[in-house]
Amino acid sequence: MTSRDIVVDIAPPERPVLSASLSPAFDYTRSTGPVLGAFFTGLRDGRLVGVRDSRGAVHVPPVEFDPHTHEALTNLVEVGSGAKIEGTVAGWTWVPVPTDLHRSDSPFAWALVRFDGADTALLLPLAADGPEAVSTGMRVRLRWSAERTGTIHDIACVVPADAPPGAGEGHDDETPQPTGGEPVSVVITPIGLSVTHTAGPAESEFLRAIVQGRMLGRRRSNGPEVYVPPRDYCPSDGVAMGEYVEVADVGTVTTFGIVNVPFAGQEIKPPYVTAYILLDGSDVPIQHLVLGCEASEVRMGMRVRAVWTPEADRPASMKAIRHFEPSGDPDADPDSYAQHL
Repeated sequence: MTSRDIVVDIAPPERPVLSASLSPAFDYTRSTGPVLGAFFTGLRDGRLVGVRDSRGAVHVPPVEFDPHTHEALTNLVEVGSGAKIEGTVAGWTWVPVPTDLHRSDSPFAWALVRFDGADTALLLPLAADGPEAVSTGMRVRLRWSAERTGTIHDIACVVPADAPPGAGEGHDDETPQPTGGEPVSVVITPIGLSVTHTAGPAESEFLRAIVQGRMLGRRRSNGPEVYVPPRDYCPSDGVAMGEYVEVADVGTVTTFGIVNVPFAGQEIKPPYVTAYILLDGSDVPIQHLVLGCEASEVRMGMRVRAVWTPEADRPASMKAIRHFEPSGDPDADPDSYAQHL
């Protein structure tokens, strides 16, 4: 064995680890600017708009700055409008089992489509009878959505150029009528992900404890430090952690920030505080909300205690603690948390 060899003895967990299905999601909102605004406005009105760069290449979707000179681009180009907009598949991959995040319930292909008159490709769903019906270089035509609002979903999909009318989603058998209205200046894009998170043995012990109203940490094998939440292996030396340690649900605010800006899905009205809290008996701060007082009253060194969710409703997550609030105790000595900022 050399000094570069690493041997890890992994013992099986004493109890089954926990797992849960998670679906984090949010609405991403951005302003479009003049170039992307023209692209989305064109989609709403049944037109495909790109932009020409300094070397004459037409970008669809358009880019805001020249890839060669880095100057702002303004030369907008319409590469197609109405029905029968066609292009060529530059690359593709088949999706045999769509998820609930996809717009189609049927198997389809994601395809990079270079439309006639464009020099770059646009990623779009391709409706086909199966992967054997899809190939690089095949000709496809665009199908518009029945209702268009100024987003990429105004394009329902593309279908093989020789597909009969009515194939796939959307409409391409007649020229879509422009919807009119003000130019599109803002787009809202839902972002979502579905995953199954499997907790490790230490995290599983932590989650079981927090449902019981206890905060559980774990001590390093090679030192006195206690990590909360507990780890399976020390992040400093990779050695398996030592004994589990129950720590207090009271602690000290080390650093904090005040949230003043509202956002979609926000559950608490601003202003409010999110802080790092060093629990008594722990050597690693956790992040949580500090409520129960004015945001302007929160300070470094402030002593706080956990406000637990009622036991009958307590989940196996950090939401088991609703928030922390001032405990009324004197502020901690700065030296007691100076190494945890």
